[in-house]
Amino acid sequence: MSSPITKTSSVLPPAPVDVPMVRLENVEKHYGPLHVLQNINLTIKPREVVVIIGPSGSGKSTLCRTINRLETIDSGVISVDGKELPAEGAALARLRAEVGMVFQSFNLFAHKTILENIMLAPTKVRKISRRQSEAEAMKLLERVGISTQAHKYPAELSGGQQQRAAIARALAMNPKVMLFDEPTSALDPEMVNEVLNVMTDLANEGMTMLVVTHEMGFARRAADRVVFMDQGQIVEQNTPVEFFDSPQTERARSFLSSVLTH
Repeated sequence: MSSPITKTSSVLPPAPVDVPMVRLENVEKHYGPLHVLQNINLTIKPREVVVIIGPSGSGKSTLCRTINRLETIDSGVISVDGKELPAEGAALARLRAEVGMVFQSFNLFAHKTILENIMLAPTKVRKISRRQSEAEAMKLLERVGISTQAHKYPAELSGGQQQRAAIARALAMNPKVMLFDEPTSALDPEMVNEVLNVMTDLANEGMTMLVVTHEMGFARRAADRVVFMDQGQIVEQNTPVEFFDSPQTERARSFLSSVLTH
């Protein structure tokens, strides 16, 4: 078993530990008759890495997408950095700028170069100059290991390179928290590790992260806490060592015996 990552303390400024970065309280969500989120209560502390796992259809991605209101909720409260999530309008746009999102599909603009994709939001939303935006974008591309691809178009990159570009694009807004919705599920197996390595580096640097994934190895080595969901509910949550070595519920034991034997 890989040992947990020791978080460094020099990359990001201290964050107040008494204010959760993300809080979901009594969150409910239906798709018609389907009850996809059932009384969800979850708190993520600053710098904490929370990995959500569970079978397909358990509500993991829906939960992730409610945090920046890509999915609306029926009831309950969601707050980011102590501020309740607005329903719409300019306040929601401002909050979304503080929450980075990386999707299953890369969602890059096909007609723009990788560099242009990363520069777009900082110049349009943060209103910084093109020169500054380009300099910051190149640093981010170096950070994710694809600076030599800056002037290529998305179609010219591998899936792993495109997903790393998508991570750089999210980081360009200097988010307070990063959401990852199954970021490796669309990748060929040989490309998975190059994306997970970037995510592990972010975890090591102290980025607050919520990650929905099927990658159990990443959950073991990078998570501070593993949250197991099934049928729209949080069934169990614990440290990676405790969860993987001593699951507390029969449903978690059954799930792990299935996924860890393949």
